Formats: sequence, C-alpha cells, structure tokens
Amino acid sequence: MSVTISSPLTLPCGATLKNRLAKGAMTEGLGDPFNRATGGHVRLRRRWAEGGAGMLLTGNVQVDRSYLERPGNVAIDGVQSNEAIAALREYAKAGTANDTHLWMQISHSGRQTPASVNKEPVGPSGKALDMPGAQFGKPRALTGAEIGDVIARFAHAAAVARDTGFTGVQIHGAHGYLISEFLSPDVNTRTDEWGGTYEQPRLVGLDDMTLHPEKAEVRRESTIAREAYFLEYAKDIRAVVKMPLMVTGGFRTLAGMNAALGSGTMDVVGIARPLRVDPAIPAKLLSGVAKETPAHEKTLRLGPGILGPHSPINLLKALNGRGQQGRFCLQLLRMGEGKDQDPKRGVFSAFRNYAKNEARAAASLQR
Repeated sequence: MSVTISSPLTLPCGATLKNRLAKGAMTEGLGDPFNRATGGHVRLRRRWAEGGAGMLLTGNVQVDRSYLERPGNVAIDGVQSNEAIAALREYAKAGTANDTHLWMQISHSGRQTPASVNKEPVGPSGKALDMPGAQFGKPRALTGAEIGDVIARFAHAAAVARDTGFTGVQIHGAHGYLISEFLSPDVNTRTDEWGGTYEQPRLVGLDDMTLHPEKAEVRRESTIAREAYFLEYAKDIRAVVKMPLMVTGGFRTLAGMNAALGSGTMDVVGIARPLRVDPAIPAKLLSGVAKETPAHEKTLRLGPGILGPHSPINLLKALNGRGQQGRFCLQLLRMGEGKDQDPKRGVFSAFRNYAKNEARAAASLQR
C-alpha cells in the first residue's frame, strides 16, 4: 500500500507520528525581553496543534542569549528560572495537544547575530558576512574552549526541552548559522582540530553529506520536482543515511505531497508558510476538504512588472524579498495575539513595520 500524508510513521526511537505532515520551523519573535517563552507561544502552538499536523517544529530556540537570530527569540542559556521553566512547560503542553509531537529547534546564530543584538558576533573565523548595510558586525573567531562550551550549551538546551515536555529536538545546522558556518569551507578557515575539510570538523558528528547548490536550479517537468525544492538533495542524502527524512520547501498540493511520499525518497512532508495563513490546513488536506495549501507568496509584491520580485533593479528586488519576509513574520505575531492575518497588509508596509518591531524588541532586551 502506497504511503500518503495520512500514513503514521514510527521513528527509530519508537515514537510514532500520527501522520506524515509536519510544520516546518519558522522564526517567531514572540519571546519576552528576557528571551523566555510567552503566552503568544502557547496560543500559536495550540492553534497549530489543533490544526492536525503530526509534528510541529518550533522556531529558533537559542543556546546563548548573546547570539540571537532576532531579539524575540526564546533562549535556554544556563540555569533556568522557575518562571522560564513554567513558561516552557505551558508552551510544550499546548504544542503536544491533539496527539501532536513538538520538537524544539535549538540553534546558535554565530556570525548571523544582528548588530542590534550584539555588535561583535562569533564564528569559526573572523570572516564577515558579505551583505550590504550594517546589519551584522565583524565576527570574532571562537576559541577551542568556547567551542566546547557551545557544544555543552546544545546538550543543556536539549535536556531542558526534554524535561519540560517537548517530545524531541532539531539541531539547526543550516541557513548560515553557527553549525552551518563550521561546515562551510568558505567560512571555516581554521587550521586546528575544528577546521579543515568537510570530513574533519568535529563540532557535530555528521557524515560527509556535501550537496551541490547548482541542483537547486534544475527542475524536472513533474509535480514532485516543481513542488519539492530539495527533493533532489533528499535523494543524495537517502543514499548515505538510514534515518527518516523530512523535506520542506514548496509543497502546495495534496497530489504533489502524496507523490513525493510514494516515491520513497522522503518520509515526512514539511509545510511552513501556508500555516501562517491557515493553521488548519493539515486537517483539511488529511480529510480531503482541501487539495492544496494557500500560496500567498505568489501574489505578494510591491507592484506589477518592474516593481515585482523579479525586478531587474536590485533595490526593488530586495524590498520585495524583505517585505514578504516581514509580512509573514508580522502574521505570526498577530497569530500569537489570537488574531487572523491582515489581508490588507502591503509588502512595503510590512517591510517598514517589521523593521520597527525588531528595533523595539532589541531596545527592550534585558541583559
């Protein structure tokens, strides 16, 4: 019998996901000035748990308050206060409702720490991000002792997640954050035991799963290839690892999801942005009421033609991208308040208001 989104999945550890749909990790920005979980996390997670997915991944939970991805992150840094533990337990209770798994994404932002949080971030080396503006400071290379401390921090955060009711953790090793930086030969130029080739870095115990970025632009004319940006990568990974694989990126139709699962290349379908628009879309797909998810990103733009996301003018292209990101982030903040999305929010308005929100959050941080 072919695997579909409705099929349960038993993981190697013995835990069982009730279906093959998972909410992908998305930045949330709902933490308080002490980077603790809040009622916003509880409201948002309960809404998603009731939405029918088998598993929910949290947004970034940082292992060091000095190096956040954005000011509103939750952080598990050192011994947690009674208030912080209680908040995490409420967060986990809401996210595990409806027989849902809730995995905490734990991370260290490394050199991608905004300057509004820390003007001197850290990384494998002193190589700065090649980005316009002054969003990120020049990083300082971590010492060997500090790398050992980072590893201990990940273990500590995972233990706190387990003890407060989260059913698993995801170690964030992508998107240019610290672990990803250590695995990049462009960023990790160290000559000690923490540098060298892909086979040598020992920050995490990973086999060599080096993939080829150029494949991202190769698209077969099929439903699977159009919808799953990273399905080709998954095939490469499947060839060298035995663990269940989750693929997130572009899935929008029920037919595409079931075709990808039925191919045997992957085991779990990750959905992210559509859940910012319709938190109940997993249940609708599972019941057959919906055949596809919302795809609002296709319509979000400053304007038509040259004003769109594919504008030949780099500034306009960047504003479209930042505005789209800002709109989705502001939507999560509204959901944390128990509200639905604001359909009238434009891309430029989102760009401005998101920047203002992040500045306010950075200014309110309590060190």
